[in-house]
Amino acid sequence: MISNLNISRRKLITFSSAAIAGLSINQLLSKAHAMEVQNSVSFSLPMVNKVVTPDATNPVRLNFNENTLGMSPSAKQAAIDAVPKANRYAKAEMPLLNKALAQHHHVSEKQILLTAGSSEGIRSTISAFVKPNTQLVIPELTYGDGEHFAKIFNLKITKVPCLTDWKIDITGLQKAVEDYQGFSIVYLVNPNNPTSTVFGMKEIESWISSKPKNTIFIFDEAYAEFVNDPTFESADKFITQGYENIVLLKTFSKIHAMAGLRVGYVVSTDENIKNIAQYVAGEKLNYCGVCAALASINDTQYLSYSKKVVDVSREIMEKVLSELGLHYLKSETNFMFHKVPIKLNDYRELMKHNFILVGRDFPPATNWCRISLGTPGEMLYVANVMRELRDRAMI
Repeated sequence: MISNLNISRRKLITFSSAAIAGLSINQLLSKAHAMEVQNSVSFSLPMVNKVVTPDATNPVRLNFNENTLGMSPSAKQAAIDAVPKANRYAKAEMPLLNKALAQHHHVSEKQILLTAGSSEGIRSTISAFVKPNTQLVIPELTYGDGEHFAKIFNLKITKVPCLTDWKIDITGLQKAVEDYQGFSIVYLVNPNNPTSTVFGMKEIESWISSKPKNTIFIFDEAYAEFVNDPTFESADKFITQGYENIVLLKTFSKIHAMAGLRVGYVVSTDENIKNIAQYVAGEKLNYCGVCAALASINDTQYLSYSKKVVDVSREIMEKVLSELGLHYLKSETNFMFHKVPIKLNDYRELMKHNFILVGRDFPPATNWCRISLGTPGEMLYVANVMRELRDRAMI
């Protein structure tokens, strides 16, 4: 049973991996931590200070990679304040968000295109580069929207088999492009979904730098803000260096916890943005979403806090997976990918019976499960359920 606790943001951010590894879960959430004075912070970790008691109507939702912490208080208030004005288009606010994002990525405002979430960014970018005899080149295990839209446009889809533990085969992707006579759209999700892993930019930099003919690279970095790997680099570095063969897709759905407000954007060259802009819905974004995004992008303290919450939840999950001997991939996101010892559908039903919803099938990884990371309180509940299932020889 989870104690009725309250952990300050300051204390949470100071937890290191080594410190957490040396603590039991009860120690991690002990009353000693809860007694720390919180007058200096405007919010505390929600849901950890409550007993997690899910039921059939209120399960622990770990199946859609949502940010269960929620938006920052300032972003929530901005969305609320925008409701009375939501009968209007966000004509004045969208340029402000565009400018803020341009400053964030160190590019001109003409190099930013606002979209209704990253899905519209994927669709509109693929639309912009459809030509006769075009192929979409993707790893065999990755986020499905690229393939989904490519099918709508009747593109040839070339899937490149992954390496051990679903590592993306960059050399294989390059060969698939070199062996093709037509135009290639290379769609790369980094960190990848559903594997939760990253590939190093150095693995692909020489290929991009060679500026292969008839090739555009789309980098989807929906989860980049969760990455801890110090060697990780965003593809926006190529854009700031003037590369014309790079399109970067970003979203406010994950670290900013705005999945339901549908705010995303594209970063590329002026010319590419002009081309892609022809295929978006006139940049008519959700008014409340735009206002919330403007507030959230400046709330760097809360974003750091949100990331650390995920770090703590990840360590709880890593601990129980290791304890149960279940192989998992090193996660750089707000979800994890682990092997299951029984049929995936049976595992999913077992978890559902215990009011935990986990990820859908991701073929060809038929014996792997994607589980999103909830709040630490939710992950404690999940860990206890998994231990009980093992004790009962059910997993």
